[in-house]
Amino acid sequence: MTLHVGLDTFRPIKATDPRQHQLHAEFCHLSPETAALINAARVEGRRIIAIGTTTVRVLETAGLLAAGLPAPVSAVPPDPAAVVSGESPVQPAGWLHQPATGAAVVPFTGWTRLFIYPGFAFRVVEGLLTNFHLPRSTLLLLVSAFAGRDLLLRAYREAVAQRYRFYSFGDAMLIL
Repeated sequence: MTLHVGLDTFRPIKATDPRQHQLHAEFCHLSPETAALINAARVEGRRIIAIGTTTVRVLETAGLLAAGLPAPVSAVPPDPAAVVSGESPVQPAGWLHQPATGAAVVPFTGWTRLFIYPGFAFRVVEGLLTNFHLPRSTLLLLVSAFAGRDLLLRAYREAVAQRYRFYSFGDAMLIL
C-alpha cells in the first residue's frame, strides 16, 4: 500500500468550515494482494487497524470504491503547475464510480483527494495507530472524525499533562 503525501497534508486549515478546505490529489496504490488480505481479515472477523493517517485515506478510498460509491479518485495526475503553485487543482476526470463489489476494499491505483473530517462514515478502518497532530491540521481532523471530539480532547489533555511529544516523530496513540 502506498500514498505519496503531498504538502497539503501539512498546510494549516484556515477555513472555519472544513468543507471549504481543499486537498491536493495524492498518488496512492492498493495492490490486489493487499486488498485480498484485508478482505480475508474482514470475512474472518478480524479488525482492520491502520498505521497512520495516510493508510486510513488509502483504505477508506478503496472502501468507497468497493461499496460502489463515488470516490475522489482519478487515474489522471493533477496538473504539476497547479501543485507547484500551491493551487488546489480539481481532478480532470472527476470522481470514479464503479459497481459495488461486496468486498471491504478493492485494489486501485490513482490520485485521491479524500479529505476525512468529522461526519465521515468509516467503512474499513476499525482501529488507528497515529501520532499526536498539530492543531488546525487535516491530520487532526481525520483523527477527530475517527475517535470523536470528546475522546480526542481527553487524550490530548493527558498527552500535554504527561509531556508527550507531538507531530511526526513524537509519541503515538492507539485508538480502538
